[in-house]
Amino acid sequence: MYETVLFPTDGSEAASEAASHAIDLADKHDAAMHILYVVDHERVSQMAPKLGSDHIKGTLQEEGERITDAVADAASSAGLDTVVSIREGAPGETITEYADDIDADTIVMGTNGRTGMDRLLMGSVAERVIQNTELPVMTVKRADD
Repeated sequence: MYETVLFPTDGSEAASEAASHAIDLADKHDAAMHILYVVDHERVSQMAPKLGSDHIKGTLQEEGERITDAVADAASSAGLDTVVSIREGAPGETITEYADDIDADTIVMGTNGRTGMDRLLMGSVAERVIQNTELPVMTVKRADD
């Protein structure tokens, strides 16, 4: 049923919770696991005036490598084949484009559970992914949500 599981991560607590679900799902289906980190252009532009965009991109790239390597290590320990990718762009769109590029069968991702004004102003990456893909998407909330 699932040959390729996509796990996009931002390193948040919700993403950490979702990682174990993604690993378990891929393991049960003997699927490959793709681990994706998106260097968010909006985050870069918010921080760039103080530190410079090249510095911010480099820092976020390093953060992405650290986060994806940790998940890849856990998945490899479970005997899974993994592919790590770091892309730049708007997270929701970049995740759905990457899913199409790799012919993913499902997406497993964390959700920070924003509500009220935060959700209205910032939106939800998980919600954007769900709205823009035909794939099944499993969302996992933080344990304390």
